[in-house]
Amino acid sequence: MSTAPRPGRHVPPMPERNPKALRAAISEHTPQLLADFDAHWKWAIADAYDLAPVPAFLAQWWAEFAIARDPELDRQVHDLEARAADASTNDEAMHLLTRAAHLRREAGKAEPGQ
Repeated sequence: MSTAPRPGRHVPPMPERNPKALRAAISEHTPQLLADFDAHWKWAIADAYDLAPVPAFLAQWWAEFAIARDPELDRQVHDLEARAADASTNDEAMHLLTRAAHLRREAGKAEPGQ
């Protein structure tokens, strides 16, 4: 299962891999994520006065933006997660969550400009 955008669909490219560029891309292309991004930054980085968590923060939000910028992929991931929440068995839920996690991992591998 590929997370690459299909030809003919416009998906904004990934920005440079740094918090400032990622925030600008979120602001422009997926503004619904901006408040959560800023709140998480403030809590995890700014208020902590510690830059050690920046790589983990960037990895998490990199994948979030990579998914949200592609409406079809965003729908697919959230559908799998919603179906898992309503699953009738643990095995079914685990299967659906594993598929969603795979899509999230693949999306997080996107390179700048892709």
